[in-house]
Amino acid sequence: MTQPLNPHMAATFPPPVMEARRWLAGVSFPPERPLINISQAAPVDLPPLALRQAIAEAAVNNPEAHLYGPVLGLPALRAEIAAQWSAQYGGQVTESQTAITQGCNQAFCAVMSTLAAAGDEVILPTPWYFNHKMWLDMQGVKTVPLPAGAGLIPEAEAARALITPRTRAIVLVSPNNPGGAEYPSQTLAAFRDLCRARGLALIVDETYRDFDSRSGAPHDLFTDPDWDDTLIQLYSFSKAYRLTGHRVGAVVASPARLFQIEKFLDSVAICPNQLGQIAALWGMQNLSQWLAGERAEILARRAAMVSGFAALPDWKLLGCGAYFAYVEHPFAEASDALCKRLVREAGLLMLPGTMFQPEGSAAGARQIRIAFANIDAAGIAETFRRLAEVRA
Repeated sequence: MTQPLNPHMAATFPPPVMEARRWLAGVSFPPERPLINISQAAPVDLPPLALRQAIAEAAVNNPEAHLYGPVLGLPALRAEIAAQWSAQYGGQVTESQTAITQGCNQAFCAVMSTLAAAGDEVILPTPWYFNHKMWLDMQGVKTVPLPAGAGLIPEAEAARALITPRTRAIVLVSPNNPGGAEYPSQTLAAFRDLCRARGLALIVDETYRDFDSRSGAPHDLFTDPDWDDTLIQLYSFSKAYRLTGHRVGAVVASPARLFQIEKFLDSVAICPNQLGQIAALWGMQNLSQWLAGERAEILARRAAMVSGFAALPDWKLLGCGAYFAYVEHPFAEASDALCKRLVREAGLLMLPGTMFQPEGSAAGARQIRIAFANIDAAGIAETFRRLAEVRA
């Protein structure tokens, strides 16, 4: 007898990054032209040595690092987030408005579990971050696509027309994954005003905030003394300090929302990774100059991507920022078929726009995401050389 299967889970598409890796099966890459993997937006380099030493010291000498900790995270890390956010955004964030999660994906799942039930609706701009869509599908929550406007920037007025009595939240990612777009402060404010007027939550995922090209605060949402009646911010330490394997993220929201989130976190992980939290706190307190250097390097790679596509006029650069370039390809075939061909013919592993758009989307068939953060200047140059050689 076949065991039962949750129909919402069965209907959820498989993880795109894992799916793309399966395209490598049976394909050989000669030494003179190795695979260039520009499919995943995660650092592959180790954390800086001093941070690894801090982790090792805690593992050896801090007994508390091996025990359960508070469900909402270490108080010292929560307090540091509150202090730094207050200074950086020019507003007021308190420790009671912060919580730590096992990565930013878990932060999204925890927040959404408190907001939406099966049959409810959440608005996601397209192209969307596929893990957000996957979680909503698993929960039976309807995803309402909001096509992005010029420069891949979503518009609050367009979202207004999509709101129904079942709408619970609007989700924005800035800098955007997959599009790379940096949302203007006025765009975020317009969405905040819309959500507040309609009694919705505005979720702003700032996983890639540390690599924003703009100086100063990217928005002024936290300067509103009542920000937590509408805004829920998500953040990741994985990108800033190369802590992907330690799984450390954060939620900044009202204490009432965090009270509900605590129920989810206690049922799923009990507490965040202790060593990861210690590492994140140490990084926040000691690595600001190092992180500035990381940002400068990412911005240099971004500039190289913009320049490279300027020399490929048949390709259209739709957005570029943080870790991503999002492009429109010039070929007749759909992007999912093209990306599989690029593995075989060019040694390039990228993700097709079909993974970031609703099923059957004509736009998705024309689009590709390139995650360039893990290739240096030589790798970027080689990527463009190979793209220039691709034929229809």
